[in-house]
Amino acid sequence: MLVGMPLHQQSDIAEKTAALRALAGEMRAPRFPEQPADGRATFQLVRQELALDGNANQNLATFCSTFETEEEKALMELSINKNLIDKDEYPQAAEIESRCVHMLADLWHAPDAGNACGTSAIGSSEACMLAGMAMLRRWRNRRKAEGKPTDTPNLVCGPVQVVWHKFCRYWDVEIREVGMAPGRYGMDAETMLAQVDENTIGVVPTLGVTYTGIYEDVASMATALDDLQQRTGLDVDIHVDGASGGFTAPFCAPDLVWDFRIPRVKSISASGHKFGLAPLGVGWVLFRDRAELPDELVFHVTYLGGDMPTFQINFSRPAGQIITQYYGFLRLGREGYAAVHGNSYDTARWLADQIPGLGPLELIYDGDPAGGIPAVTWTMSENPGVTWTLFELADKLRSRGWQVPAYPLTGALEHQIVQRALIRMDISLAEIEILVRDMAEAIDFLNKHPVAVPMTQEEAGNFHH
Repeated sequence: MLVGMPLHQQSDIAEKTAALRALAGEMRAPRFPEQPADGRATFQLVRQELALDGNANQNLATFCSTFETEEEKALMELSINKNLIDKDEYPQAAEIESRCVHMLADLWHAPDAGNACGTSAIGSSEACMLAGMAMLRRWRNRRKAEGKPTDTPNLVCGPVQVVWHKFCRYWDVEIREVGMAPGRYGMDAETMLAQVDENTIGVVPTLGVTYTGIYEDVASMATALDDLQQRTGLDVDIHVDGASGGFTAPFCAPDLVWDFRIPRVKSISASGHKFGLAPLGVGWVLFRDRAELPDELVFHVTYLGGDMPTFQINFSRPAGQIITQYYGFLRLGREGYAAVHGNSYDTARWLADQIPGLGPLELIYDGDPAGGIPAVTWTMSENPGVTWTLFELADKLRSRGWQVPAYPLTGALEHQIVQRALIRMDISLAEIEILVRDMAEAIDFLNKHPVAVPMTQEEAGNFHH
């Protein structure tokens, strides 16, 4: 009994406690609930469950933005009931999407930015799928016009994230992925040419390789393909996967030539919710011009009212992420993006300077703005003289809340384990200083407590994307 509390209030508390217990039981049961529940009680329990997730500010594994301003949250709330696909009902949301496409066409040096051809997507993965479909269809159309078979298409790429494996499996395309080798952490012109033939639908260099953060050299690959065409007549398109670098290179390495300034680049995809600084759920794909998007891939929908051309795998989707992306473009501009990402690069370079002094660690990528995205990647020294691996270090850092993934590379380096830290706008230098302190303490602990059996990747449970 609660002393001094009226009986009706005691009864009310008892009823609410019982209701919460019953609801908690429903949440754990593997079945659909039978009865409705109190909204506030449900919110409280779901909020408590969400508190069990990791701290987003300590997640140095994710490429995605984990910070939104109050203005962005307000715009998301205003757009929560707007379906972007319904352009007749929400014409201004459609206009804002179109403005973003034109802004990106200008940013990526499309030949005719005022007549830009592109679309938003749920993320860079859908954008890659759309670009891949266009590459495949262009190749098939050319082959059919020449009276040649179209049953064995292939795609050439470097060490890529899983989306390109998905695309090739879903659309029955052979993936020719160039693996890593000592001193080479991505695809280059020589290794690319070794994979290209008449059945290649396109080459996909990555501006910000998932494993390391480095930029692959788009310009040198384009030059090599130009030479190949001159020698053999073989004309191979390039699609740039700019999932991360598409929103960093234009601002922090503006002299780096990788985009539509290269005539062979036919399309570019990027993730707005990564270094584009938008909330989760937006990506972009742009084409050099309208000729690079085959007409047969564009559908015209009328049953929602009006004529709505659409080129997307997804259909209904929220407008809020697009609107907040537009807000970010207007609010920051080129100078703002350069300042935000420049700060991240400064923090990354500071972290890179500390890594070799922490223990038997050596850098693979140091956060150079001309060489990759704001990130730092390192591996163990050749003869570290310790019993622990980067898997143990990553696991020890998790006990302090940090998610700094450790994982193997590809190709000839598949047995080499690396660790990578993504530095996003919401990761401050003060937080990275704490990370370095925690790393030093973790390494000291691991040195004093030898590991009998090193942890495997499966036991570590870490991930790289």
